[in-house]
Amino acid sequence: MSYEFESPLTPWQDDRPDSWVFVHLPHELSDEIADIAAPVERGFGSVRVEATLGTSTWRTSLFPDSHRKTYSLPVKRTVRQAEGVGTGDVVRVRVRLLDAPQA
Repeated sequence: MSYEFESPLTPWQDDRPDSWVFVHLPHELSDEIADIAAPVERGFGSVRVEATLGTSTWRTSLFPDSHRKTYSLPVKRTVRQAEGVGTGDVVRVRVRLLDAPQA
């Protein structure tokens, strides 16, 4: 299953804007993924995905964000550099669930 959404690139810590950078999934999308992925969640409730931003594709995991009550997707520095985006930019991302049970 694949999903597309837009989200601003957000640093994990405001005082270190280029350390870990994430996009946060919309709440409705996170709820749907949580329902689908519950049987295959990994450590910390993570869900394995293949993510695409622009022409860059990589494998990572979605991580539950209890503060925002949604999933967060880490965006690697190499991807941000390759796509010419930085914190605060709104980006369009596609995620494909890798371990979702087949319907």
